[in-house]
Amino acid sequence: MTASMKEDKLNYDLQLLYAKIDKFRGVKYKNRRTIHWSPFLNKCCSSLFFFPYIVLKSMAEQYIVGVAGVIAFLLGFVFLVRSWGLSKLKRAASMEFPKESCVNKNGNGEGEGEGVGTTEIIIVGAGVAGAALAYSLGKDGRRVRVIERDLNAPNRIAGEGLMPGGYLKLIELGLGDCVDEIDAQQILGYTLYKDGKDAPISFPLEKFQSHVSAKNFHNGRFVQRLRKKAASLHNVSLEQGTVTSLLEENGIIKGVHYKDKSGQMLTASAPLTVVCDGCFSNLRRSLCNPKVDIPSYFVGFLLTNCKLPNEKYGAIILADPSPILFYPISGTEIRCLVDVPSQNLPSVSNGEMAHYLKTLVAPKVLPEAYNSFISAIEKKDNIRIMPNKIMAGVPHLTPGAFLIGDAFNTRHAITGGGMTVALSDVVILRDLLRPLHDLSDASAICKYLESFYTLRKPMSSTINTLANVLHKVFSASSDPAMENMQQTLFGYLKLGGFFSSGVSAMFSGLCPRPLSLAFHFFVMAMYGVGQLLFPFPSPKRLLDGAKLLWVASSVFLPIIHSEGIRQMFFPLTVPAYYRTPPKGKKI
Repeated sequence: MTASMKEDKLNYDLQLLYAKIDKFRGVKYKNRRTIHWSPFLNKCCSSLFFFPYIVLKSMAEQYIVGVAGVIAFLLGFVFLVRSWGLSKLKRAASMEFPKESCVNKNGNGEGEGEGVGTTEIIIVGAGVAGAALAYSLGKDGRRVRVIERDLNAPNRIAGEGLMPGGYLKLIELGLGDCVDEIDAQQILGYTLYKDGKDAPISFPLEKFQSHVSAKNFHNGRFVQRLRKKAASLHNVSLEQGTVTSLLEENGIIKGVHYKDKSGQMLTASAPLTVVCDGCFSNLRRSLCNPKVDIPSYFVGFLLTNCKLPNEKYGAIILADPSPILFYPISGTEIRCLVDVPSQNLPSVSNGEMAHYLKTLVAPKVLPEAYNSFISAIEKKDNIRIMPNKIMAGVPHLTPGAFLIGDAFNTRHAITGGGMTVALSDVVILRDLLRPLHDLSDASAICKYLESFYTLRKPMSSTINTLANVLHKVFSASSDPAMENMQQTLFGYLKLGGFFSSGVSAMFSGLCPRPLSLAFHFFVMAMYGVGQLLFPFPSPKRLLDGAKLLWVASSVFLPIIHSEGIRQMFFPLTVPAYYRTPPKGKKI
């Protein structure tokens, strides 16, 4: 660069600064072809008071973006290395065993050789996970026997929302039509309300066909459709019975003991038993380490003659002491769920709950829903209660048995991600079982299926962590740092664009990536600290920023630890990730 070019560049830079000072002081700027040093210095000196503010404002505007850029670079590097490792793993796996299934694809359940007509897999429970798994395995030609405690349509206030990622898994399993003819409602996102302000959060569905969205419905109608699809395959049998215990011989599960509808005790045998009997499972103690926490209860009831402000959007109100949810489950009904802390749960039978809802909750609901809210409370037997259970999945590897669904792993229901995780687990288990030629070697199968617990982590850990973190942050607290955390989250989502769509993509199951979760967590924390420090970092603001970081870490890190840091962020270092199917006889 010549001396004249350097001088021109310096003049250009000085003109920009000159314009900024003029603009701030309200002086109309006129372009000057040449900067005269003496007038310029006089102007700078006269505007010296304003210059630090201009610089500070410019720094504040770029503060969050700069920090986010550094984090994005580091996480991008990790993504690159991880993708390279996964591509190598996939290439190696494709050379070790063929992709085609060893079983019939026509779903007729017929095979060659020994064992024709015998049950291959017993499934305990015909809820969302059990019925979907029975259908998918039956379509692959497996002989499946399903034992369900009650084959009548369930009547629950949970399992009413299927996120877009879960709907895509449903389609992948060939069950997409199960949301048809049940008056399922299309949901495009949720609107967050706090202190009279709102923040619309839309699911990033631009790249998908128009029918892809979240689906809300009556849980019983959806489950019955799944069961009907499973029962349509004649190599899948559904029967009503209560499984009392697992049938064990020499440390290997050989089947189950159960009572049929008449109360007669019977035994069913199969090489593999899959337990998915829900969050109230009585069999999981022998198959996992169940450490159940119940931080709150959902008090649910149906509202009629009511419309939400935004069509095809649910509503979440950040109220004191805990959040309130509204979402449609049919063309005429809206479900309301009030989150009540476990230690303050009023009684329904003596009228305390109705009084609690009328006096503490009703004043905070949306004006459009107030009258319907009061009417629903006064309606007899309309109030129902459900515990929000949190249980990390910690399996006991048991030959001959396998545990999935809410019986194995639960998260807070505030994001409605349970069915999405369950259907994702069904897809993974189906794909793992497809290459198997023989299920009789229980020990070898058990060792091979250990890879399931790492393969499920991207979806399960992302949704679990977000659900549990969001519930803690959404719940009101007397701690100013937690209140700052809630304000930070609301402000971050209100930014829209990449910020809100990134978070919604994760809890909707469209972007099940733990590293994206960590990225948004750190960017959100930096955003919150930046908001507290602006416009000038006084000692009190620095202290508030440090408290915010401490509270954010104390909420986020224990949940990450319970999910398993190694399996979440470094799956390639887990030996079970590389397991290949054991060799055996063909069916």
